[in-house]
Amino acid sequence: MYEFTEDCMIHIEEIDNEHRRLFQMINEAIDLAAHTEDVTTIADSLLPRLKEYAATHFAHEEAYMESINDPELPLQRKEHTAFTEKMNTFVLDTSSPEAARTSLNDLLTYLVRWLYHHILSSDIMIGKMCQKPEPTEDPFAFTDKYKTGIELVDNEHKQLFAIIREVNDLIHEELLHDKYDEIMRLLAELRQYTEFHFSDEEALMEQISYPGFEAQKRAHSAFVERLVEIDLSELDAMDDNQQEYLINLIDFLLAWLSNHILGSDKKIGDYIRTQHLSATDV
Repeated sequence: MYEFTEDCMIHIEEIDNEHRRLFQMINEAIDLAAHTEDVTTIADSLLPRLKEYAATHFAHEEAYMESINDPELPLQRKEHTAFTEKMNTFVLDTSSPEAARTSLNDLLTYLVRWLYHHILSSDIMIGKMCQKPEPTEDPFAFTDKYKTGIELVDNEHKQLFAIIREVNDLIHEELLHDKYDEIMRLLAELRQYTEFHFSDEEALMEQISYPGFEAQKRAHSAFVERLVEIDLSELDAMDDNQQEYLINLIDFLLAWLSNHILGSDKKIGDYIRTQHLSATDV
């Protein structure tokens, strides 16, 4: 069964409750399919209800984002449309009971993986992009509030902040022509270093038997996929919107990283301290 865990909570009650219900509906379908000879009736009855509930949830989520002028709304609508199209185009393979079961399970697996990814890379940022830093605060500075107390992790986080700052400075360099090749190079470097950092962090968590290991892996995977999905080849077609697109992209990357460190990574340091682990353990 797939759990709706704490790392999936975005702390907006209506949205969290609806996400929890979506997980519940998918789990019910998986359980029924495992104990039913012919899954055709399950597909015929449950999938329309799941599609209807997802549509209701998406409408509520989009209305909330619109009410707070969340800049991520266009991307959310695009992702919601992709989910809906997957549901609308699904055709159960009825060539045999085994084929029907495989066909349904494949769909349910896709849906739950999509849901995890969507929550952890997109929904988790609802409202966060609207929060402005204090006027005197440098949003690209790796300050003490981000420190976990784990030297390796803190040094790598500091480097991620530095790469994002470098991209941001380049975006705002008005006198530099043909800067987009360099921006793409830096974003590729950011993705590579992010994957390197997540690998180190996951190895550390596994080493100390950190209880939040699986939740962290899911969040890391969702963020890396978001980085991979960035298609800067579209920039040439954006004309005057290039600058706005890149600024929004950097805002998202910085906000996600900041929130992930404060909400998840710092708990690794807390765990190490409460378990009285020594330097040799980490």
